[in-house]
Amino acid sequence: MNVDVRVTRHPFLDGKLKRMLIDGKWLEAASGKTFETFNPATGELLATVAEGDAEDIDRAVTAARRAFEGPWSRVKPFERQNLLLKLADLVDKHFEELADLDTLDMGAPMSRTRGSRLRAVGMLRYYAGQTTAIHGETIENSLPGEVTSFTLKEPVGVVGAIIPWNGPLTATIWKIGPAIATGCTVVLKPAEEAPLTPLRLAELCMEAGIPPGVVNVVPGYGETAGAALSAHRDVDKVAFTGSHVTGQKIIQASAGNLKRVSLELGGKSPDVVFADADLDAAVPGAAMAVFANSGQICSAGTRLFVERKIYEEFSQRVADFGKTLKVGDGRDPDVQVGPLVSVEQLDRVTGYLSIGRQEGARPLSGGERLTEGALSKGFFVPPTVFADVKDDMRIAQEEIFGPVISAIPFDDIEEVITRANNTGFGLGSGLWTRDVTKAHKLAKSIRAGSVWINCYQAMDPAVPFGGYKMSGYGRESGKQHVEEYLNVKSVWIKTG
Repeated sequence: MNVDVRVTRHPFLDGKLKRMLIDGKWLEAASGKTFETFNPATGELLATVAEGDAEDIDRAVTAARRAFEGPWSRVKPFERQNLLLKLADLVDKHFEELADLDTLDMGAPMSRTRGSRLRAVGMLRYYAGQTTAIHGETIENSLPGEVTSFTLKEPVGVVGAIIPWNGPLTATIWKIGPAIATGCTVVLKPAEEAPLTPLRLAELCMEAGIPPGVVNVVPGYGETAGAALSAHRDVDKVAFTGSHVTGQKIIQASAGNLKRVSLELGGKSPDVVFADADLDAAVPGAAMAVFANSGQICSAGTRLFVERKIYEEFSQRVADFGKTLKVGDGRDPDVQVGPLVSVEQLDRVTGYLSIGRQEGARPLSGGERLTEGALSKGFFVPPTVFADVKDDMRIAQEEIFGPVISAIPFDDIEEVITRANNTGFGLGSGLWTRDVTKAHKLAKSIRAGSVWINCYQAMDPAVPFGGYKMSGYGRESGKQHVEEYLNVKSVWIKTG
């Protein structure tokens, strides 16, 4: 295996305990507890990390509140913009280091992590631009006399941010960027499976000059640190990305002080291929809508609806395409599909592979864990395509979060609209057709937050992203994202 050996000597992996950042200081957990994080491709220990719990969360929230109500409240929009631009420059400067850290900690191939430079840096620069565009409005009212009315936009306050492991760098930026832009402060709880990039990014926040207490990072487990952050009565908003089950728990925990909540949750997204599509483009497009990041993407197009007249041919072509993808250690620049993030995720995905066969689905490719040679040390599942899938099968209804496609035939447009919407989720969706009428009809009819037409997973900092139904509420990216971190205050002045 042609592995780039430079990343095995990553500068952040110096053998020292990785501490949490609270109030501008690097601290051990109050309890003294630690946990370990491993390379999912090799099983090797990467680092030992301070394990935060409720006491550490309380320390971080106290620091965030003190900063919010103190010096940070006097920082002007232009100054916040300048801080974000400095951070963007630092992320750009250290990007390969950050990307390689993502690869080591959660397994995504370097071709993917290093390919996210425009997105990571672009998000920070977009939020920097939004910083000076926040404003209220003057509203003409109908009250008698001389009464002026207008609105103010104000930061919501202390934000508790909880992120998943499937894209640590961009997920961290997606949370701290709008918080800084709007004048909020943030306590970030990274995923225990991949905490290293968020901690390294926290170092860059300090280097950029972001004041103490504005950005705090507390690694730990969801049931302790995450739960404490969700329920903390001095947190004004929780921004969460993860499973719908955890999202429901966060909503329940938020009731104590009715804190604001935005949720970007799971999906079981439909990807619809019509017979009139450009099949040469649709085959790799539909395949990588799931096989990218080993299927560990919440909006992956895992329910592949294919018009019946091309169903057998197209499904087999997608399966054959998956077989051409190189699976292995993401440090190998030729690898296109890396490992799953953990043994727990491996057990989940292989469990669904067994369920699919038991339910009568027919594997056209993959379907078993890879255990040959060097792959035996990691958590590898090959690109898998199941044919003969029925709508009520568990592999067609439940989020697997692995490189597994359920190929399902359909006959006409009205039928596929109904079946595409027959899910509790509504995050992403795709369709492939040359017919503009079909494209517009499905774009309006599919109940999902994003509809990709003749492409999949296109993202831009200016375009909002979020879900319908069990896929959550609130939006990330775009001006709508910034609004999630703002309160609207109405002001009335009687002048005569």
